[in-house]
Amino acid sequence: MRNSASEVQDGLKAIAGGRQRGVVGDAQEHLSLPVTGMTCASCAAEVEKRLRETPGVRKASVNLATQRAAVSFDPARVGASRLVAAVQAAGYDSPPTRTVLALRGLELVNDPAAIERALTAVPGVLSARVNLGSAEAHVEHVEGAVPAEALAAAVRRAGYQVETSKGAGDPAERQRLAREHDVRELTRKLVVTAALAVVTMALSLPLMSAAGGAAAHTDLFMRLTAPLDRALARAFPALYGADPSLLRWILLVLSLPVVLWSGREFYTRAWAAFRHRVADMNTLIALGTGAAFAVSWAATIAPGLFTSAGRPPAVYYEAGLAIVALILLGRLLEARARGRTSEAIRRLIGLQPRLARVERDGSEREIPIEQVRPGDLVRVRPGEKVPVDGIVREGESAVDESLLTGEPLPARKTVGDMVVGGTLNTTGSFRFEALRVGRDTVLAQIVRLVQEAQGSKPPIARLADRISGVFVPVVLSLAIAAFAIWFVWGPPPSFGLALVTFVSVLIIACPCALGLATPTAVLVATGRGAESGILIRSGESLEIAHSLRTVVLDKTGTITAGKPVLTDVIPADGATSADHLLRLAAAAESGSEHPLAQAIVRAASARGLEVPPAEGFAAVPGKGVEAVVEGRRVLVGGARLLVERGVPTRALEEAAARLAEEGKTPIFAAADGRPIGLLAVSDPIKPGSAEAIAELRRLGLEVVLLTGDRRATAEAVARNVGIDHVRAEVLPDEKARVVRELQASGRRVAMVGDGINDAPALAQADVGIAIGAGADVALEASDVTLVGGGLEGIARAIRLSRRTMRVIRQNLFWAFVYNALGIPLAAGALYPFLGILLSPVVASAAMAFSSLSVVLNSLRLRSLAP
Repeated sequence: MRNSASEVQDGLKAIAGGRQRGVVGDAQEHLSLPVTGMTCASCAAEVEKRLRETPGVRKASVNLATQRAAVSFDPARVGASRLVAAVQAAGYDSPPTRTVLALRGLELVNDPAAIERALTAVPGVLSARVNLGSAEAHVEHVEGAVPAEALAAAVRRAGYQVETSKGAGDPAERQRLAREHDVRELTRKLVVTAALAVVTMALSLPLMSAAGGAAAHTDLFMRLTAPLDRALARAFPALYGADPSLLRWILLVLSLPVVLWSGREFYTRAWAAFRHRVADMNTLIALGTGAAFAVSWAATIAPGLFTSAGRPPAVYYEAGLAIVALILLGRLLEARARGRTSEAIRRLIGLQPRLARVERDGSEREIPIEQVRPGDLVRVRPGEKVPVDGIVREGESAVDESLLTGEPLPARKTVGDMVVGGTLNTTGSFRFEALRVGRDTVLAQIVRLVQEAQGSKPPIARLADRISGVFVPVVLSLAIAAFAIWFVWGPPPSFGLALVTFVSVLIIACPCALGLATPTAVLVATGRGAESGILIRSGESLEIAHSLRTVVLDKTGTITAGKPVLTDVIPADGATSADHLLRLAAAAESGSEHPLAQAIVRAASARGLEVPPAEGFAAVPGKGVEAVVEGRRVLVGGARLLVERGVPTRALEEAAARLAEEGKTPIFAAADGRPIGLLAVSDPIKPGSAEAIAELRRLGLEVVLLTGDRRATAEAVARNVGIDHVRAEVLPDEKARVVRELQASGRRVAMVGDGINDAPALAQADVGIAIGAGADVALEASDVTLVGGGLEGIARAIRLSRRTMRVIRQNLFWAFVYNALGIPLAAGALYPFLGILLSPVVASAAMAFSSLSVVLNSLRLRSLAP
């Protein structure tokens, strides 16, 4: 029931420890590395494997959708450069960002090594080079991992100053520009390749018609294009009468731009993967299209090799070009769709303004937000955004915090209230003192938390990871087997049909959809949650939340407002007066930070009572306080405290029971071993608590009230909000035991509290949910944090989890079904029944559609109501 300041600190440590299960002792850093070149689940799995094998890395998770790797590591054993080297060793790249610092005070420096060492010691910095001539430091670092203030602080530690910095830019803006560049590049390549594919198809139709035979009747694509073939024959008879050898040479020339430019990355990345002894999607595409091009070039340059063996010099240029064009189309559509999956995080990053109006040297000036320092006085006018976190010192206004908390109505802010960077000032003007800037602001912490969650994987993704680890070698084996079977037992021309099945199996089996199934859904869900004031710490928490069956709610500060007020002062018969009772109680409680204690102290002050000093203050965890006031040993707290000290409470029990039935918390007071009276404190129920609990019950969840308060008080609160199950008079260290008992009955349990006083229970629960408000939210202390402070966020979080898991299962189901059906069809399963083979062109279209469908299905989560 009561907690001292030291216990609050212990609570914070307990939560932090509970959130990092299995991490003991050593320091731990976190980095989010950009990874380029990944195109499928096999790519992500290989990067993840290399990172995990790096000494000093504790945890690594690679997200194909965001193209980033989230790494937890021991900075004493491994640095950022080693992590980048591990990515490169897997055959991919992690391009650095360059920041240029203009330095001051280098006039007498001969050796800049001290500055360079200080900069390279910053986590995330890959290299640093100081140019004494230009007085600049050129720093290469992991993208988005090193704030400008960290570099400036490193320079100051070396004894110098930073004048300006440039080149780092806004991470969100860099990501947007990089994505737009990729889309433009893919569009150019697609346009060229598609145009060449159309021309190649038109020039290939006469060769197909001339070849005739089984291939013309079995290839599905040839059957589909038969009407076009007849129309072209009538419209361009000269084309169908042209020398086949000339047509083949023209087709060879048309294929070169695709191989050397638009499709070049497939072959270079496949070669890089081969050099690192891995295989991925690029391997399958390169082998498939490479086989088609290689055979076609051989038939064009040396047709005699085929005719001497009794086989026609067939070419497959149209298939190769069409495959590359369709894959590029799929990647372009996928890139556009994937750009939409991260819109939520970009909106959060974009909330923070670029400039702040700061008072310095007696005047107001606009400065970049990076230059705001703690202690600065910042003015915010109507319609402007609050630049950083701080406390209002002058003026008042209504601030719209909806994009951070999900609360639709603006919050009134007056002197002494906290304001959060990124929120919108709507009406008045005010000045506030900057308290947290840069990476320490609530908005920066929210963005960092969401990015970490987006880089994590829920347990359901492990199945896809295990499959992708062996997928490519298995597909290669199946493709070779299909080629061999058709080559040996297929109808003539057996080689051509065998090559078609070989290429089709390789192309249709690319595991893109499998790799995107989970991360795209997690990406959209965590971003959507953040927009609604729900911060989900990891993919694992997101998955576990969907299977919750019991929600345990703390009372004070969770169901109630957490701002209790004194309602009654009842002296014991003949013991003292009401004012004297309140004076003694307030004096004893003045050393406690507990909300009930503060309510008593505030009431004494409001009545104008002089509160005497207290000596020998001691908090009794969960029971109350004791102190010496005016020479008397005073006890204030629950009945249990007085009973343990041998103080009789019977004379006060009837009044205490009556107060508890009214929903008030009775507080006993004693002096020198004799009861002197009762005080009653009431904590009003938060607006919307009853409706939120009713929504939890509609979701099929059992709701339990868990509190250290008296049973009668707890049951009165439970009746008012519609809770049937109450566990009262539970000490803080016993709350975790109650959670364990509920878990032992086979239920997944969520514990909801303020993130501090309920630390052991939050750590014990399957999902710990911290309720906070604005800048006071305990972002690092929970699996899920509800920024707005209302209980309605619990139901929203669980609905989001259930919807996300449904989408992930749909994605994985269709990804598995696609490959389970596609590979047999590509291998020739239709031939015995319909006499056709799945064309490589059709296979590539199916592959592109499968990846796009997974991304689009995940995007449906954006429509979930906040």
